[in-house]
Amino acid sequence: MQTLRLALVGDFSEAITAHRAINESMRLASGRRRIDAQWLHTSHVQPRDEHALESFDGVWCVPGSPYANPEGALWAIEWARTRNVPFLGTCGGFQHAVLEFVRHVLGRAQAAHAELEPGAAFPLIAPLACALVEKSERILPTGRGRFAQSYGASPRTEGFHCSFGLNPDYEALLKNSGLEVVARGEQGEVRAVELAGHPFFIGTLFQPERSALRGEIHPLVDAFLQAAAQRGSPAASAPDAALGPRI
Repeated sequence: MQTLRLALVGDFSEAITAHRAINESMRLASGRRRIDAQWLHTSHVQPRDEHALESFDGVWCVPGSPYANPEGALWAIEWARTRNVPFLGTCGGFQHAVLEFVRHVLGRAQAAHAELEPGAAFPLIAPLACALVEKSERILPTGRGRFAQSYGASPRTEGFHCSFGLNPDYEALLKNSGLEVVARGEQGEVRAVELAGHPFFIGTLFQPERSALRGEIHPLVDAFLQAAAQRGSPAASAPDAALGPRI
């Protein structure tokens, strides 16, 4: 049986509900697949380090922003995006995926995350009009892409733990950019994006991993694992010094 090697990019803490939920998601999924999921602390991911991630079949940029090393998280996202490696970004992972795309694909190098740069002139990621810390919200799919294939067309209620999201003043930047809005909140706010033409590149402001706390694998998590399985495992191995605990 193929072993899926997954990089969980983020600074693991047992106190973070989403991190416990991700571990539980991997445990539930291991009943159907052999999974080697490894936490990769952002301080161990250095920009332009081609070797830190090369052995992984998929990259999940997890909640927990601000990260110890935001540039490490951005590099992991860029690496997955440019090498067609399946990618899932949830909560902080969504925020940084949008930030990475706008900076590196759209050429807006000054785009900033307001949590990290409160006085930035270009606050691409900004405080939500209404914080969603330990809140739930109905998510409305737009019917596009692999997101729609796995999520379905019907609204679902999802859990959040965040105070920052895409600044609506800059949403127009994404129009016809390739990074498509694939789900919104009930007031029209962007809640999920997907990169067109990529095998699997989805970011959600909500935390689909929380389904595992109810004993269920969320369809987006399952779709991510399927995409990683289709990619297959490279022969190389990641350096042990960069790796956190295995699940």
